[in-house]
Amino acid sequence: MTKVLIVEDEPGLVTLLKYNLEKQGYETVVAMDGKVVMQTVETEHPELILMDWMLPNMSGIDLCREIRQTHDIKHIPIIMLTARGEEADKVRGLSYGADDYMTKPFSVPELIARIQALLRRVVFKPLPKALEVGRLVMDFDKKQVYKEGQPIDMGPTEFRLLQVLMEHPEKVISRAELLKLVWGDMVHVEERTVDVHIKRLRKCLQEQEGDEIIRTVRSGGYALKG
Repeated sequence: MTKVLIVEDEPGLVTLLKYNLEKQGYETVVAMDGKVVMQTVETEHPELILMDWMLPNMSGIDLCREIRQTHDIKHIPIIMLTARGEEADKVRGLSYGADDYMTKPFSVPELIARIQALLRRVVFKPLPKALEVGRLVMDFDKKQVYKEGQPIDMGPTEFRLLQVLMEHPEKVISRAELLKLVWGDMVHVEERTVDVHIKRLRKCLQEQEGDEIIRTVRSGGYALKG
């Protein structure tokens, strides 16, 4: 049974989420205070996290960043739940490590659909043990990327995005294609989201100016240098 961690301090919303998720067959765990979230993640091992932005003691966005910096749990998909609806807030949430973003109040059926789509994204098709392109090696058994032999940490969306680019080295892939290949049927995701995750991926890969690993093609998309 898939376990979802609900990180939310509004009791009414917690009850609503628990009821609807368990009705769909998910197991739920709840954390209502920011200071207990990391311990809960490490002891309960959820497959997905619903993370409220505003929490007592530690914000959801800071927790999101901390999870992405913690090796054993950095792979867990995170959906940010927040009353902040401005584009700048959405970009900030994605930049700090969220894989998806929903503004309160939200549609429960849409949330369930997004959870299902996000979980499908982390179930990869059968693959060789590793991909190697240029200075990069992607080890699927370890879910680890190496650059020139050094391990590189990244979240699940960046891992999947890099995987798609490594499967098509030197090929220019449009934002629309990347949306389809990485996000699948999550049709609500905007092309702007691709740019945010590419920026995060570049930061993970520690790109240097003049020595970029990912090439940007104006009005075309992105390509991984071979």
